[in-house]
Amino acid sequence: MELFNIEKKENNIIIVHFKDDIKKFNALITDEAKKQLNALFDAPNTKLILSLEGIKYVDSSGFGVLLSLMKTANNKYGFLKICDISDDVMELFKLLQLHNIFDIENTVEDCLKSFSAT
Repeated sequence: MELFNIEKKENNIIIVHFKDDIKKFNALITDEAKKQLNALFDAPNTKLILSLEGIKYVDSSGFGVLLSLMKTANNKYGFLKICDISDDVMELFKLLQLHNIFDIENTVEDCLKSFSAT
C-alpha cells in the first residue's frame, strides 16, 4: 500500500507528502510508513522533507515512526525536516516537547531554503 507521494529533487533532496486520503498518522499505517520512509535514507546524505499537510492527528506510534526516522537520518548522515503541520498536530508536538527535537519549518519552500542556506 503506497502511503506517500514522493518527489526527488537535485542534491539528494526528497519531498514526501502523505496521499490525500490519509488524514491520520496512527497505528494502522505506522509499520508500512516506517518501512517506506526509512528506505528513502538508503542513499547517504539524503535530505528528506516530510510534509504533514492534510494530517489531522498523529498518535504515539506515529510519533514513534518520526523519532525512528530521525535516528535513521542521523545514522545515515542524512537530514529530516518536517513541515505543513496543522495547529492541532503542532499542539501534540509541543505537549510531547518534540517541537524542540525535530527540525520544523512552516512550508516545503521554507525547508528547501533552509537546505540551501547550509
